[in-house]
Amino acid sequence: MRPTSLRTMILGYTAMIATFLSTRGLRAEKIDMTAEELRDTATHVIVGKVTGIYERKEDAGDWKYTKYVAEVQIEKSEKGEGLRAGEIAYVRYWRRQYAGKEKFPPPSTNGHRGLPAAGQKLRIYLARNAYDGFSQDNRDGGLNVIGANGFEALPPEAKK
Repeated sequence: MRPTSLRTMILGYTAMIATFLSTRGLRAEKIDMTAEELRDTATHVIVGKVTGIYERKEDAGDWKYTKYVAEVQIEKSEKGEGLRAGEIAYVRYWRRQYAGKEKFPPPSTNGHRGLPAAGQKLRIYLARNAYDGFSQDNRDGGLNVIGANGFEALPPEAKK
């Protein structure tokens, strides 16, 4: 067995330190669910146009949250009971930003991605009184958007 050279040891330690430093800022962001996973998890799936967005900001520990409610004019209900075409649905979602004193946030998620805009047509995967892709605590009857990617942008309808 050959003794390890000083050069090899230094290169090994350098690589190990570089790997550690480059991964310190990595986040454990929630991965996107497939369309099939979203549909299976959802208690309701609707297609509609966003007619308004309301937001509220709050601080909780090391995080700054923005909680949203989108008002959606339902065009079609694809799954679930109680939501019908022509009605309005109010759907909840959130984002957050790390505001702690540490340089890097703990592994976690920033919340929903692909946030809707007023006037946008979407397919929205929702949970009512069920797991919403983040928590089992959704038990108040509200409609939470599923997972980080529960908004599916749809192409605008062609003008006639």
